[in-house]
Amino acid sequence: MAFDPVREGYETWRQLPFVTEASFGDALADVVRELDVGGIFSPNIVVWEYLSQHLSKLAPGVALLNESPVDNALASYRSARARARMDIGRPLSLEAGGVLRAPLSEIRRAALYRYVDTVPGMCDHEKTAALCEIAMRAPSGDVVEIGSWWGKSAAVLANLIESHDIGNLLCVDPWSPSHLIQNDDSGLVDGMADRVDTDEALAIFQLSLLPCAAGRVNYLRLPSESAAKHFRHDREVVSDTFGRTTYQGRIAILHIDGNHAYDAVCGDINAWCDRVVPGGWIILDDYVWPFGDGPKQAGDEFLASRLGSLNQAFVMGSALFIQLR
Repeated sequence: MAFDPVREGYETWRQLPFVTEASFGDALADVVRELDVGGIFSPNIVVWEYLSQHLSKLAPGVALLNESPVDNALASYRSARARARMDIGRPLSLEAGGVLRAPLSEIRRAALYRYVDTVPGMCDHEKTAALCEIAMRAPSGDVVEIGSWWGKSAAVLANLIESHDIGNLLCVDPWSPSHLIQNDDSGLVDGMADRVDTDEALAIFQLSLLPCAAGRVNYLRLPSESAAKHFRHDREVVSDTFGRTTYQGRIAILHIDGNHAYDAVCGDINAWCDRVVPGGWIILDDYVWPFGDGPKQAGDEFLASRLGSLNQAFVMGSALFIQLR
């Protein structure tokens, strides 16, 4: 370009003709010799393709530094499609539990994977695949998540409730520094509590969920037990971001991923699990957790106390999945 606003940021600047002009090749070779250029980066699809074919002749020994911009732009989409094909080809061997919806198509599952990969967080691929499987087997009702933070697993759940018409999603998180203290064994997790911006985390949650909310998502910025009291006595949740959402008061899927201290996990179980309907699912995230055993201890106690009323339970990724009979 004859004028480029970033030009002032560089000590050395050379303007080349457009790649379509006959003088481009010679001009490029002159710049390579003058400045002793060793490598060229081009994010433009057409220019990159031209250089991939002609650079070795125009400037022998000069490397084209980046891969094809087309391959780079499409890599995440191709990866999502490959994961979708793989997961559809190896479904989990689960009991239907009274409900069995049609599975997501390959393209819809790939779209879910691609979208969720844009949201920060720690919902791994194996857990996402398991969520897709249990959503097919969930009864109708509310989907409640305890501990949403940036919204990665909430984005999975929001897509699944829309695809399978399960119900509405309620996300519960205080987004508060004091509620981040988890008494982890090493202190590494707690050491981060005063270095994270909880208001920013809430804003990122809102940005992550708005594109897929479709009027079916809302949140309560409350501690878990306070939110449970609201849920029991008021079927509506109102927020500036998502508007008004009405819930049924009966939970089809409960995802517990709040504070991982043993007492806190037990508190979440006691506050919410009695609202899960027969055939519904309870998920304890980080049942396998390298920083402590709060979720595992609470989960094992729950399994032991409810063994006669469970349909199935399994661990996938780092999460424990439990279906009530």
